[in-house]
Amino acid sequence: MKIGLLRHYKVTLGYPNKMVSSSELLEWQKEYDESEIEETEIDLCKVTWKRCYSSDLPRATRTAQGAFDGKIVYLEGLREMSIYPIAGSDFRLPLWFHIFLIRVAWLLGHKSQKESKKEVLKRINRVLDQVLEHDEDVLVVGHGGIMMFMRKELVKRGFSGPKFNRPENAKIYIFEKQ
Repeated sequence: MKIGLLRHYKVTLGYPNKMVSSSELLEWQKEYDESEIEETEIDLCKVTWKRCYSSDLPRATRTAQGAFDGKIVYLEGLREMSIYPIAGSDFRLPLWFHIFLIRVAWLLGHKSQKESKKEVLKRINRVLDQVLEHDEDVLVVGHGGIMMFMRKELVKRGFSGPKFNRPENAKIYIFEKQ
């Protein structure tokens, strides 16, 4: 059995390269979620994928449709974790510093974050339970952060596959049961 993790096509909206307030960060996130994507050829790695599960966000759904010809199951459970700034809305910081603060807050379970790491792991494991119940080669289309956690959970479940820090867009990472 093979599980292919596929990160969505590259989003055309770039990152702000200036100091941004919390409200500007949230506006950028909204624009990112609605942004156009750069569709490219996806190497299916010579695997005939039997099933496909995808995040229900537009950039992932369009990627799934480009990679898989059959029925696609769209799941909210494959969405990326949302970001919630912890600084005041008028306080301006570089984007990378906002992201750093948000990640620390998330890892520490700060009240500003609406979904804890524990809740994200439960969500991922529910999706994996659904993906693995058919014992077929399955393609899973999602987002970078979720893919990093899915990789760890697949390894815990006896799968082996490549390591990645930040998965590339439109590239399949294959995991096989040992």
